Amino acid sequence: MEIWINPACSKCRSAISLLDAEGAEYTVRRYLEDVPSEDEIREVLGRLGLEPWDITRTQEAAAKELGLKEWARDDSSRDRWIKALTEHPKLIQRPIITAEDGTAVVGRTDEAVRDALGRV
Repeated sequence: MEIWINPACSKCRSAISLLDAEGAEYTVRRYLEDVPSEDEIREVLGRLGLEPWDITRTQEAAAKELGLKEWARDDSSRDRWIKALTEHPKLIQRPIITAEDGTAVVGRTDEAVRDALGRV
């Protein structure tokens, strides 16, 4: 199990606390420092069953500068979105937890974190 976090994020800290309380074994990836590649983003999206725009923080300043709200959300635009996430990792929704069963969740709630823990 791996968790992608921004240490400044309260949702990330909460997820870490819950994982620790449950005695979970996991590795931490500070994705702002260890930026995921385009292939890693694609893999996580596949595990999440989501599209890149589904995990994009569109209220961030970088999103507004790029005009992401105006970008198409279709197959032909997918690579453009993924490239934006690698070039501006702060746009990636957090925390993302990869579960042992090959799936992943966006762990913004205790329920989502517990869901990841139950996926063995």
